Amino acid sequence: MDSGSDAPPLTPAGRRIVDAAEELFYERGITAVGVDLIAEHSGVTKRTLYNRFGSKDGLVVAYLAERDRRWRSEVRAAVDAGGSAEEAVTAPFEALRSWTSRYTRGCAFLNALAELPDPRHPGHRVAAEQKRWLLSLFEELATAAGCCEPPTLATRLFVLHEGAVATGPLSPGTVAAAADLARELVRAAVRG
Repeated sequence: MDSGSDAPPLTPAGRRIVDAAEELFYERGITAVGVDLIAEHSGVTKRTLYNRFGSKDGLVVAYLAERDRRWRSEVRAAVDAGGSAEEAVTAPFEALRSWTSRYTRGCAFLNALAELPDPRHPGHRVAAEQKRWLLSLFEELATAAGCCEPPTLATRLFVLHEGAVATGPLSPGTVAAAADLARELVRAAVRG
């Protein structure tokens, strides 16, 4: 999944709907927010919402795909800013520091997976694909850096990253500690 890049551009009303949905879904939860509230917050009718997104599920997909697009862009920028292939492997942790300073209620994708446990739900699929993408990126970056056992290292980095995401709202130092540990793991894998 390319995080919604094949979706048509949003109209101004569609943009307001997605923006309102993002704010409400992230702050209150997907299952707790109905389309009436989203329509009210976006200043459109429910008919406009349904015409553009088809259903609440369609809007959930648009919300998660938009957030995924922004997250991937931020991670790619951090990877590109890294000075070496070794530093690039831990770039997602640097992106996470910046991201969690703006989004303090945890991970929208983990939240979606918890709220939408059915793997057939389209929102669940978007959230799961986002996680698979990050795991794959860690492996790709570890391979490019010449790390030994890239799949094993990628899994470890992914678990560490997701642990930092999940515990970050409880302890702000978690993300920094995870980044430090990730660098140690990568240095050991490069030397190994």
